[in-house]
Amino acid sequence: MIYSIEAVRWHTARPHLEALRRTVFVLEWQLPESAEFDELDTDAHHVLVIGENKKPIATGRLTQTGELGRIAVLRGYRNMTVYKTLFSALLKLASVNNIQQVKVQSALESVEYHQTRGFKPEGPVFMEAGVPMQKMVCQLTKFDLPDVEHIH
Repeated sequence: MIYSIEAVRWHTARPHLEALRRTVFVLEWQLPESAEFDELDTDAHHVLVIGENKKPIATGRLTQTGELGRIAVLRGYRNMTVYKTLFSALLKLASVNNIQQVKVQSALESVEYHQTRGFKPEGPVFMEAGVPMQKMVCQLTKFDLPDVEHIH
């Protein structure tokens, strides 16, 4: 399957972005909706992965400070091809916008894995929606596809 990518802005693609994130994070993961949508959405770069029948199947965002997150992939499409397509588009946006390092919020149990991929912990452990998280940082040129199942 070949997927297409659309780089979008919040104000034009909000219904698609909200639907994907609500389906994955709120309905499936049972995270509070209040944790899914924030003030960073309006200025962030967003990506939609489009599948068959022009249906959006995945999304992710890149904030102005280089944070990759809100990676939501519909069940049934969670495979490395989709994740690589999504992350390649986000990394291209980072490069085009002269962002030198990317950040992820990693579930605490995945910190060691991310360190083997070139990420370094930044700041203290924090809680997000009841889940212990660690911010991780990596130079864009050293980025290797992380354990995407544990990125929010």
